[in-house]
Amino acid sequence: MAQVLEFKLPDLGEGLTEAEIVRWLVQVGDVVAIDQPVVEVETAKAMVEVPCPYGGVVTARFGEEGTELPVGAPLLTVAVGASPSDGPQDGPADRSGATPVRGAAEGSGNVLVGYGTGEPPARRRRVRPTAPLAPAGAPARPAPPAAVPTRADGVGNGTLGSNGMHGSNGSNGTNGSTVHGTGTSAHGTGTLRAEGPVPVISPLVRRLARENGLDLRELTGSGPDGLILRADVEDALRAAAPQDRTTRQPAPAPAQASGPVSSAPAGGIRIPLKGVRGAVADKLSRSRREIPEATCWVDADATELMRARSAMNAAGGPKISLLALLARICTAALARFPELNSSVDPEAREVVQFDHVHLGFAAQTERGLVVPVVRDAHARDAEGLTAEFARLTEAGRAGTLTPADLTGGTFTLNNYGVFGVDGSTPIINHPEAAMLGVGRIVPKPWVHEGELAVRQVVQLSLTFDHRVCDGGTAGGFLRHVADCVEQPAVLLRTL
Repeated sequence: MAQVLEFKLPDLGEGLTEAEIVRWLVQVGDVVAIDQPVVEVETAKAMVEVPCPYGGVVTARFGEEGTELPVGAPLLTVAVGASPSDGPQDGPADRSGATPVRGAAEGSGNVLVGYGTGEPPARRRRVRPTAPLAPAGAPARPAPPAAVPTRADGVGNGTLGSNGMHGSNGSNGTNGSTVHGTGTSAHGTGTLRAEGPVPVISPLVRRLARENGLDLRELTGSGPDGLILRADVEDALRAAAPQDRTTRQPAPAPAQASGPVSSAPAGGIRIPLKGVRGAVADKLSRSRREIPEATCWVDADATELMRARSAMNAAGGPKISLLALLARICTAALARFPELNSSVDPEAREVVQFDHVHLGFAAQTERGLVVPVVRDAHARDAEGLTAEFARLTEAGRAGTLTPADLTGGTFTLNNYGVFGVDGSTPIINHPEAAMLGVGRIVPKPWVHEGELAVRQVVQLSLTFDHRVCDGGTAGGFLRHVADCVEQPAVLLRTL
């Protein structure tokens, strides 16, 4: 007899807590092999194909394309040992409300390859709902009408790591603060859940409830083991909206949509800040909020650098990119000024200097701005750097960069000259301490050896964290970079 196993959205690493279904790669009734990709999901860092650790017949899928699922939510069920003629097993297919059949997957389950581990030891604490669990996909039970709304959302202290280019990697903290006794919910007076964490994985769900004054302890989750999902919160808000208007508005007023009040003007096209673009927005905001940055810049004569590159490529062998030469100059400058290859630990009030250079570079793709990272750039020559830049750039355009490709950088090189601009004041890629910006290289009048001549000129800018160094160090770094651009032979001293 076939055994039906449930495959859940695995932990994709780097502090990611949810993913959006982009495209299903299998249909109900398809036969899948072990480790065969079954769905393509988009996280805040990259597009990922998720392989199934079971082999058999797909009996149900959970979630339509465009649906966001938290880590640990069911993705699909597979009948192991069944043939295609057996057909789908228990429950409707292709619905987020399909009833999962649990089997041997009670072990590790959430792994990307293989059948996982055996049954895990019992946890010390388990969430015990105060009411029977609603069937999966059923709307959350709203609380009775409220007289005075009071917030008790049980927000935990976890933090969500960012991405790629987006933030330090955090982890979800305790899912809720302890609340004792009874109290008033966001939508009525009732008895709160017993002591213990609220069964919520996603910090976005907690934030949505908090912003709308919704008491999560009054909800019965529709997810596995009573897990409260975003749909549960949204259903509760929709159910409570007519009551709120009756209670709070003495006179008739136009209908208002549930959710946080927007300060943006009405009309226009609204584009959700999610996925890569949302992660970039969060990270750039955090950088400007936390880092006291300063910028210095200088014009440099890049004529000799361009001649050196032409000579290298004329000598035969793989072509050397200009970005690779600039990267080689960066690693040489960081060896002389290691203060800029660092990060600040604000809790310990320490500057952490790295003994390696993981060089990020800004790349524009159809999905938005990404910053792939070249590992151990200081140990690569110009040819090796060229090959790695090409590989990561192609992966970025194809949307196949992994979270590991987008994290761990210690310094970033931003060649915005490819957009036809001369200068910029880059925003530091948090939690790094500096970023070098390179403008376009164009012919300009320049005094060379005492005479006016037309030379290939580039503007270089350095944005740095003023906590890690003062202007003298930053200026010394930028001047050394400019000297190497103007006289590439200076690099021979460090080879």
